[in-house]
Amino acid sequence: METSQIYIVISIIILAIIALWVGFKSNSGNRKRLSPLAGIAFAFILAGLFCGDYRTLGYSLIGFGIILSVIDIVMKFRGNKG
Repeated sequence: METSQIYIVISIIILAIIALWVGFKSNSGNRKRLSPLAGIAFAFILAGLFCGDYRTLGYSLIGFGIILSVIDIVMKFRGNKG
């Protein structure tokens, strides 16, 4: 296994641990769901991590996921403010 693949596996394991921790930590009645746009952004970021061998494709997918997550944050911020 190459060094870049080890980093990808470690990143995925850490993301899974964080997702499980957040899932078990939050109360069932007070739980906020992931918005569809945030879910799509998360999927693009994971796809970018899986495409680590093809740097251009991987970085493009990660960048697109980050752009979608920023759009989701801005939409939530404007919705709560007004």
